[in-house]
Amino acid sequence: MVGLIWHVQIVQYPLFHAVGETAFPTYHAGHCRRIAFLVVPLMLGEVATAALLVWQGERSVLFLASLGLIGLAWLSTALFQAPMHTRLMFGYSKRVVNSLVLTNWLRTFGWTARGLILGWLLTR
Repeated sequence: MVGLIWHVQIVQYPLFHAVGETAFPTYHAGHCRRIAFLVVPLMLGEVATAALLVWQGERSVLFLASLGLIGLAWLSTALFQAPMHTRLMFGYSKRVVNSLVLTNWLRTFGWTARGLILGWLLTR
């Protein structure tokens, strides 16, 4: 998720401004359809592996903090990114794309911090 969210944050979302208003609805629909094939399984896999680790007894403070970061990413998706993508289905809006880029920093922070935490836990 770390690599994917940085790609979306730095490459995908800013390029929404370069598509053009006429082509935007088709481009955006394609983006949503294609990115879902990557994001949905990865997000579900992340939750499933986290649940498995909890079930196996993992209770370290850092691991539990990483679970909160999953919650941050999912909450941001539900409250900000998904509604903005719904609005963008009706056409390009510079304001909505700018908000999408800005609010996506929450997910970028959450998944990056979680990745760093898990990387550290794996090395100890």
